Amino acid sequence: MKMKLSHFGYKLPQELIAKHPTTHRDECRLMVINRKKGTIEHRMFSDVMDYFNEGDSLVLNNTKVFPARMYGNKEKTGARIEVFLLRELNSESRLWDVLVDPARKIRIGNKLYFGDDDSLVAEVIDNTTSRGRTLRFLFDGSYEEFRAKLKELGQTPLPKYIDREPEAEDEERYQSIFAKHEGAVAAPVASLHFSKQLMKRLEIKGVNFAELTLHVGLGTFRPVEVEDLSKHKMDSEQYMIYDHTAEVVNKTINNRKKVCAVGTTSMRAMESSVSTDGHLKPFNGWTNKFIFPPFEFQIADMMVTNFHPPQSTLMMMTAAFAGYDLLMKAYKEAVKEKYRFLSYGDAMIII
Repeated sequence: MKMKLSHFGYKLPQELIAKHPTTHRDECRLMVINRKKGTIEHRMFSDVMDYFNEGDSLVLNNTKVFPARMYGNKEKTGARIEVFLLRELNSESRLWDVLVDPARKIRIGNKLYFGDDDSLVAEVIDNTTSRGRTLRFLFDGSYEEFRAKLKELGQTPLPKYIDREPEAEDEERYQSIFAKHEGAVAAPVASLHFSKQLMKRLEIKGVNFAELTLHVGLGTFRPVEVEDLSKHKMDSEQYMIYDHTAEVVNKTINNRKKVCAVGTTSMRAMESSVSTDGHLKPFNGWTNKFIFPPFEFQIADMMVTNFHPPQSTLMMMTAAFAGYDLLMKAYKEAVKEKYRFLSYGDAMIII
């Protein structure tokens, strides 16, 4: 069956969208999807231990979310404008690609003022898309001082569907415990369930950890607007697969142990850098790979992921890994059992 956008719709009740994280990272629910048996079980995330053996490997995305959402005022009118930092284009010129809201109010040449004392000013120099703009920040200090100012004025970029102001806990909880390399505008959410205690227990069991970096951009969440999935174009995201990571993963494959991708981002990065003999290659660059059914995965045997929005590219990749029919059955079951959905929601492991 040729997969279409309409195949990935389901009714997501608003009350099942998680607005806050669980009290402890590993205390969310865990749905276990067994592809071979076609079964679905209900556990707690801390039970994820039971699905790993000595010599298996967990592949983790160590990207770090930066406070990408800022609020400024437009010159003359004082209109409040939301600016969402997407990508630094040039550090010397302080050029950034951004999204602005409301977009209709912003034109090339407009200046925006940030901070109570207007200590940061930006000028719109290009219209990149219908919602996007390129800004040049006007700042006299050093680059380090400029980045510190962005951090000071920015907020944790919670997704729009978490319709509340960021709170103190979000700064820590919308970030994995192994986040190292700043560059993401959204968290790789499957990572958020791993606590230090759980990682220690997995380590004692003999599970290997391998880290890669994929800086999550808004392209991951951009709506698919074509019924024919082969015509959807993903935005590129920067990723790095390190020598050590490739060594750990390839040793796991050669020893016939299991490789588990933590999240769609880890899966996407690995599947973007596969050798002809089905091993992982070190890489530093960009990927715009779009994975949807049918797809033959080369590296991972297991996958941890959250429950994603209807018709999202994230859901499509998960369906490619789990099998379309089984995943749709799992989502139906998740709604019935009142699982918590999306970024701060519950998790599934597909084995």
